[in-house]
Amino acid sequence: MSLVEGALYVVATPIGNLGDMSPRALEVLSGVDMIAAEDTRHSRQLLRHFGIEKTVVALHEHNERAQVEQLIERMRAGQALALVSDAGTPVVSDPGYRLVRAAHEAHCRVVSIPGPSAAIAALSISGQSAERFVFEGFLPSRSAARQHRLESLRHESRTLVFFEAPHRVIDTLEAMTQVFGANREATYVRELSKLYETSHLTRLGALLDWVRDDPMQQKGEIVIVVRGAETVGEDDAQQTDDVLKLLLEELPLKQAVALAAKLTGLSRNRLYEAALRLRGG
Repeated sequence: MSLVEGALYVVATPIGNLGDMSPRALEVLSGVDMIAAEDTRHSRQLLRHFGIEKTVVALHEHNERAQVEQLIERMRAGQALALVSDAGTPVVSDPGYRLVRAAHEAHCRVVSIPGPSAAIAALSISGQSAERFVFEGFLPSRSAARQHRLESLRHESRTLVFFEAPHRVIDTLEAMTQVFGANREATYVRELSKLYETSHLTRLGALLDWVRDDPMQQKGEIVIVVRGAETVGEDDAQQTDDVLKLLLEELPLKQAVALAAKLTGLSRNRLYEAALRLRGG
């Protein structure tokens, strides 16, 4: 395989099973002048497994800004570089965005070497609709910020795909159950392509109990796929307005909105806007 001089190859690597490494990815990694990796120790182990000896430099969230210009200069000088992450497709919830963008701005060719992606793999086996979906990556680690992000997604009708760390997964499932409701469907996908791969489709309330009761499910790489919200029709919107009108006759606006939120399960922001519209009318 002949590589393009001065190009950046974005190379997907296995998310667990090394048999998923593509022949094209191996050719590229064997042929480039240098490999930029999220974790050099992890990537060197992967390369050694396939008998590849290459110069590997670190490119992670703490040094990406500083490293980009040096790597761009190498490509301008004609070197071909590869970008890899610890697992899966680079840039997707991993470092590399700045390097890819800088390569485009420097008029260097950027080439995709496609392969495993945990988000797409989880979606494909989730049993949830994949016609339209939103990839949200990792939720904020702080409780208030996580709650706010989920609230903003409460009425999203597209399927939602999240990554989560094992030590936060219970907190996240609790927040999802609170915000989306215990009856919202979700699929829990863990350890994709590995020995203990798991995919479990149920409702969020039952899923929370299942994960909480089984410490094994709180380990490994986790993807949570949540069914999108039902689209609110005209009849539902009219019923919401009717509820708000009655409450506004008896209560101050903020109290009416708070009570309507409990009764309907809709977000306070949305109900507040509706209440202002109704009161203005």
